[in-house]
Amino acid sequence: MTRFVTHDLKLAPSLDERAGQDFVSSLRAHVLNHMASNMRARFDAEIAPHLGTQANSRDVLKAMLPRPDFQFYTATRTRAQQMVWSSVRATIERQRSDLAERAARLSQNQANAQGSLILDPDLAIPKNVSAIDVHLMPGSYSFDGGEADIAAGSLYDNGLSVFSFGLMGETLDDIGQSIALWLSLRHPQFQPQAVLDLGCSVGHQSLPWKRTFPSAKVIGLDVAPACLRYAHARAQSMGITAHFLQADATAVPLPDGSQDLVFSSMFLHELPADDVGAVFREAHRLLRPGGLMLHYELPPNEALSAYDGFYLDWDGRYNAEPYYQSYRDLSPPALASDAGFAPEAYFQAAVPSLGWYGEAAVRKAVSGATDVGTDTVGRLADGVQWFVYGAWKEQPE
Repeated sequence: MTRFVTHDLKLAPSLDERAGQDFVSSLRAHVLNHMASNMRARFDAEIAPHLGTQANSRDVLKAMLPRPDFQFYTATRTRAQQMVWSSVRATIERQRSDLAERAARLSQNQANAQGSLILDPDLAIPKNVSAIDVHLMPGSYSFDGGEADIAAGSLYDNGLSVFSFGLMGETLDDIGQSIALWLSLRHPQFQPQAVLDLGCSVGHQSLPWKRTFPSAKVIGLDVAPACLRYAHARAQSMGITAHFLQADATAVPLPDGSQDLVFSSMFLHELPADDVGAVFREAHRLLRPGGLMLHYELPPNEALSAYDGFYLDWDGRYNAEPYYQSYRDLSPPALASDAGFAPEAYFQAAVPSLGWYGEAAVRKAVSGATDVGTDTVGRLADGVQWFVYGAWKEQPE
């Protein structure tokens, strides 16, 4: 629903286009709430009693593949995903030149914010981005139509609004808002002055760090030039000073010990396993003593039931995310330890969505007491919670 995109790069869809977007958003909510719940209930009643106690997510997949309910769910969810992008694409194409002109003006205007944009035309876009239409998004994040083009950024921003059916908040940044609030309450003595957001796309989750820690220099890093142009113009439009840098997260062109917080949001599962390890090592290199590496991600398979692992692995099989399952088979504590973080410095938590549950629930989660259930951790569905983990370069006091 593009009514959530309210900054100066918002689109002007026709009534028919808006109706189509609302329909797709509602369809997504129906699939991920009602259809998913009904499929789980049938699994519990008809399949679970016949699976052994040692069954894993692959065993569940083998049992579910022949079933019409799973086949219908998969066909509907896949088509709804394709419709997300097509519901906004025509509007973007019609307004593409105007969007580029607006973005250029916003980027040059330093009246409300003093952000910056640094692009590297010689950067080789990794094949895990350039060779795959990630999330079935046409052209993927890296598509670039020229010097001023922002179409890929607009497609992602508006598509995410339709995709998330309200769960990402009014400015699509509920992940960053929720986690930044949780961190500020959990460690009030931690006041980062340099924040780096890896794989930032259009900066949705970058800007909440600037709101939470106003004195911090916030940098969003990504390989996609059109997304970064959009991110810079979006931040300028919203009056938030943030800096955007085109670079690969496995080789960040910033000095050792220059960051207090290295963050990522739904980024690591898009990387080959070797690159995930490289990102962790880069985070350790970049952090000052007392700094924090923090990732919002999907829960690992080792922390989930066989069915929940099967359910989250759906995207890896049907949503053009080929590294999804291999990432979730990794152990975050082992990754952190291998990168140089002390084992006792690792932690993980489920942070309630600020938009869904409110600030009181986030405060309860900080104290360890919560009324929030556990069945929506990592799932984009009503009642979502954000799974976050990280490690301190040195333990805070």
